[in-house]
Amino acid sequence: MSVNIILASTSPYRRALLQQLKLPFECQNPFTDEALLENETAANAAYRLAGLKAQAVASKNPDSIVIGSDQLATCEDSILGKPGSHEQAIQQLQSMAGKTITFHTGLCVIFGNQRHQLVEAYQVQMRPLTSKQIENYLLTEQPYNCAGSFKSEGLGITLFNGMQGKDPNTLIGLPLISLTSILNDLGQGPLGG
Repeated sequence: MSVNIILASTSPYRRALLQQLKLPFECQNPFTDEALLENETAANAAYRLAGLKAQAVASKNPDSIVIGSDQLATCEDSILGKPGSHEQAIQQLQSMAGKTITFHTGLCVIFGNQRHQLVEAYQVQMRPLTSKQIENYLLTEQPYNCAGSFKSEGLGITLFNGMQGKDPNTLIGLPLISLTSILNDLGQGPLGG
């Protein structure tokens, strides 16, 4: 029996990732406060916020499978936000050039009284970048609403020397390998039972 699936997100990136599983789903805005708690690590925040998003939507849709996700990136223990402007993106990319960036992606799936929750890390090694490369990249992609100032699913991949982690989708914001395992456990996997 098919169950309604809801993605507790308005992110076009997460929506596109979930569409890859070929399951029917809808999106709902969780309307949650995404402010970090004092001294909260990126991994703990991603875990907590994914749970808050899923719970906010699940409380209104108790018979649905609700998927919540959140992501934070860190460079040398500093949390990277969304730059919001061209100037901030230049500063962010200059500070990350040649360094390792860790993305912490939280996932929470709620179905009835069942709750599956985890956080996955994915690392990206940035290339050394010239000012011209940074400027050319930003003018082409304009990733001002992306943590770390890049879109790995686009031209941002050219900024990397390497990547390491379980699932490259984690880098974009939704760990599909883990999500598929959870959906399979719930009897709602993409390939059926």
